[in-house]
Amino acid sequence: MNLSFAPPIRLHGAVAFSVPQSLRLHTPSAWANANAGGAQLHSFLEGPVFDAAGNLYVTDIPHGRIFRISPAGDWTCAVEYDGWPNGMAFAPDGRMLICDYKLGLLSLNVDTGTVEPVLIGRYSESFKGINDLCVSACGDVYFTDQGQTGMHDPSGRVFRLSVEGRLDCLLSNVPSPNGIVLTPDETALFVSATRANAVWRVPLMADGGVSKVGVFCSQFGPGGPDGMCMDEAHNLFVAHVGLGCVFVYSRLGELTHIIESTVGAQTTNVALGAAAADGTRLLYITEAQSGSVLTVPWNRG
Repeated sequence: MNLSFAPPIRLHGAVAFSVPQSLRLHTPSAWANANAGGAQLHSFLEGPVFDAAGNLYVTDIPHGRIFRISPAGDWTCAVEYDGWPNGMAFAPDGRMLICDYKLGLLSLNVDTGTVEPVLIGRYSESFKGINDLCVSACGDVYFTDQGQTGMHDPSGRVFRLSVEGRLDCLLSNVPSPNGIVLTPDETALFVSATRANAVWRVPLMADGGVSKVGVFCSQFGPGGPDGMCMDEAHNLFVAHVGLGCVFVYSRLGELTHIIESTVGAQTTNVALGAAAADGTRLLYITEAQSGSVLTVPWNRG
């Protein structure tokens, strides 16, 4: 595979779903006081993930809500609790795992709405504020511990919680670790270092450690790279919160596509839907400013 050096193709995400007025809140929240200048946010969407039935789940961080969106576009609040839920993923055993800034790693029974703690900290210390996660085929959970780190304090961490229950700190020097994704062959992690405006590539070694961590791509502008996903061809989709777009990179790091939001600049996260018969998939993009989920067809394997 060679670089093409062609200008990136521009696509536009169309609004597929929006938070209904009945679910939009305009109340103060401690999260907004710390992260949004005290604005009274109607919602702040993050963490898109699909269940086996095709329902899409997204988090509303400041109000501690997880929404369920049916394939027909109907919204319900699956659970509301006193937390700040962000990234989500399903484990092989069917549990939904949630990264919660306040409470740590949680599990949700989507049928009953029961939220339970999985991991609240390391040893006797709480996490800085965990953000996003991905799960390996065997059930190992990789997650980012972002807190309020940045270039002024590059002490954000990346952890692995093994299926046996062992917690390993893989990185402890990341300026604002945010989105995280495993390659399809599970030989490397990609981590968004938001305040460094970069995505790091983290090779996973046979003994469980990491080595030769480097910058896979650099970005620019306010905010930085946020949630990510990857397709079977190793195309990396990176939501940039602040620029209102998703950057798509080939496995060599070439910028091949820019997917622009049509409604707002706070593109926070991405997820790929199931493939149609012709191989086309929809990329789903959470846009927090408008409270929308955007979609764009993708068949570039």
